[in-house]
Amino acid sequence: MNKYIEGYKKYRFLLRELVKKGIKLKYRRSYLGIIWTLLEPILTTAVLTLVFNTMYQNKDRAFPVYVLTGRLLYSFFAAGTRTAMKSIRANAGMIKKVYVPKYIYPLSGVIFNFIIFAISLIVLIGSMIIFKVYPTRWLITAVIPLGILFIFTIGVGMILSTVSVFFRDMEYLWEVALMLIMYTCAIFYDADSLLGSSTGWVLKINPLYGLIRCFRDAVYGSSMFREPYWILMPLASAVFTFVFGFLIFKKKQDNFILHI
Repeated sequence: MNKYIEGYKKYRFLLRELVKKGIKLKYRRSYLGIIWTLLEPILTTAVLTLVFNTMYQNKDRAFPVYVLTGRLLYSFFAAGTRTAMKSIRANAGMIKKVYVPKYIYPLSGVIFNFIIFAISLIVLIGSMIIFKVYPTRWLITAVIPLGILFIFTIGVGMILSTVSVFFRDMEYLWEVALMLIMYTCAIFYDADSLLGSSTGWVLKINPLYGLIRCFRDAVYGSSMFREPYWILMPLASAVFTFVFGFLIFKKKQDNFILHI
């Protein structure tokens, strides 16, 4: 482990540059640039609110905040894992020419997407003001699910970046998996009704839903610790995924150059 910590210290400048490069490339040839980070969740939330408010005749005035909290966390997870998955092949030229700790590539992909996600939280703050969801002392606990989500995304990203080097169809399979994950995150529907049914286990085994639920609790001013399962299950999943991702990446990284 000390070897990797020293490697990080030695190459942290490169990590910063890769993060900057990722942000610049994301908005290259875009007229709106970073403004799109704020505009996209607003438009998506508006459409989802309009559709599902009409469909379910939802009378909750703060429903847009409910949708936005789920949408923002899911979007970071999806974007972070996608970028990490493609990172090794995307940087094949550099990997073949110079030695750099290879974990820096998927890590930088997750970090720059997290920075973009953090900026997009401005939209959430604005929506809380508009729809009168007033912050309480519990809002500070929102950093807990966000921190766990960051670790979980790195772990999944490390696994995907390893597998996709040897199995390129993983890109297409992951897109299907992300769609399924989205529908099991209760982004735009009331989860409580589903939890009480025979299919409630689908939400209970989804760490991402647990994190969204805890984040919503913090935003809406209640304690996420009143039901410890919803924070402990994602925490255990994040730690396991991170360790497993790190180990499988370490085991296979020397063979990457033969397949990229």
